[in-house]
Amino acid sequence: MTKIQATQIFNPEGDDSIQNRSIIKWNITGLFQLNLTKYNWAKSLYQVMIGNFWVPEKVKWLWEDAVQFKKNLSEDEKRAYKWILSFLIFLDSIQTVNLPNFSEYITAPEVNLILAIQAYQEAIHSQSYATILETVVDSHERDAIYYFWRDDKNLLERNTFIGWIYQDFIDNPNDKNLFRGFIANFLLESIYFYNGFAFFDTLASQSKMIATDRMINYIRRDELTHVTIFANIINEVKKEFPEVYDEKMIYEMMETAVDQEIKWSKHILGNKIIGMSQENVENYTKRLSNQRMSLLGLKPIYEEVLINPFKHLDAMQDNNSEKGNFFESTVTNYSQSSSMKGSWDF
Repeated sequence: MTKIQATQIFNPEGDDSIQNRSIIKWNITGLFQLNLTKYNWAKSLYQVMIGNFWVPEKVKWLWEDAVQFKKNLSEDEKRAYKWILSFLIFLDSIQTVNLPNFSEYITAPEVNLILAIQAYQEAIHSQSYATILETVVDSHERDAIYYFWRDDKNLLERNTFIGWIYQDFIDNPNDKNLFRGFIANFLLESIYFYNGFAFFDTLASQSKMIATDRMINYIRRDELTHVTIFANIINEVKKEFPEVYDEKMIYEMMETAVDQEIKWSKHILGNKIIGMSQENVENYTKRLSNQRMSLLGLKPIYEEVLINPFKHLDAMQDNNSEKGNFFESTVTNYSQSSSMKGSWDF
């Protein structure tokens, strides 16, 4: 398959006009001409992402979680807390490093702009996990948490799978690998995090580790915008480059992501966390998949899964939603703003 070329840093022969612009494969100058924007959903997301600005220092009382971790969590809860953090640390680490590689092939400056913000947010998430570990977990355990994949074949398998997709694109930048990378980003942001998030919400619903969960809520708020970015990128590729778009690949990769998330979550949670039975974890993941497929305008894979299995989380508010819990919230509102057709100002 023919290689594709990354955008030039500066291309005097480029064309920044809206009528010719496309999400990938256009001959742009390299200038951030943000007064000419084609993708209004990117402008909407820019405002949301800038408005979501936060730093780990904003979350207070983590020291109370440190006391609870030692005195109030069961051994199974401590284990899940540490090893879920290990996977989340990997996900945000790889996103921080890899996003610029994909941004080099995006040919719309308004989209490049929000990808840069996303990379910054992923770095903030990594700092957040470091802050949690420094405050809550004994120092002699921290390295083991960062490198848990060295000892756990399930986590190594997951990390290797994700890393291989990204590395394959870097080594072989072509249409297929680029689109597969976009799907991998979408799945990472929309499926891989969420049983981990649900675990921290479950603890918080029992008045445990409240500060940790508050930090996770900030992170999830960011991740929902990242889901939307890549849903929109995939949808634009579908419209503009049908020869690159591969619906079969989306379905196959979604099924793989769901299977991996279920396997990993069952492995790390067992049936030992109150409120998170293996059946609930499986149904939650499948229902979440159905919601994510709808963002791509595709039919759900698991039509039989209709009910939210985590009823105990109904009262948990997602920071991006004015309506209800994090499970039911959607991200489509980020791409439907009609008030962003002119200025980038707030």
